[in-house]
Amino acid sequence: MKKTLNLSLIALLVVVGLIACKKEGAAAAGGEMIKFVTTQDGSPLEIKPELFDTPAAKEFLKTGKNPYVGNDDAIKQGKKTFQLYSCTQCHGADAGGQVGPALTGPDFRYPKDATNKGMFETIWHGTNGGMGAKGKGLMDPTDPANGITPDELLKIIAWLRSHGSATGNES
Repeated sequence: MKKTLNLSLIALLVVVGLIACKKEGAAAAGGEMIKFVTTQDGSPLEIKPELFDTPAAKEFLKTGKNPYVGNDDAIKQGKKTFQLYSCTQCHGADAGGQVGPALTGPDFRYPKDATNKGMFETIWHGTNGGMGAKGKGLMDPTDPANGITPDELLKIIAWLRSHGSATGNES
């Protein structure tokens, strides 16, 4: 009886282990999204997956890597969007800092901004230091259509990365 119980327990553990491995493989194959957190306090940051509506944004949502880094067309568009949303007023024309901090590194006010995921979270949801949220639906809560889309934000980040040696895609 004791031997049967031990064999049953071992069989159960093997099955549970196989199921866990299968789930991990499915997540790695593209079923899982990266998890975002706020810059303010590290709490979970929920962003509607349907906002990630371009191939580049979908790739970022799965991997945390910005496929626009190094893409000249995306960098040009990122610069235009940076200017359109008046980011230059606080961060300067080349994002080197003015009233607000430099966004080009290597030193960042929020160390997580050295990664593209961290920079995305900071710009999307804002900071404790005075910058409000810029993400779509957050920039002006009375107008859900207002704000930067994930795709636009990735292009802005690509432009910011074009000013330094870090790509932000390093882990």
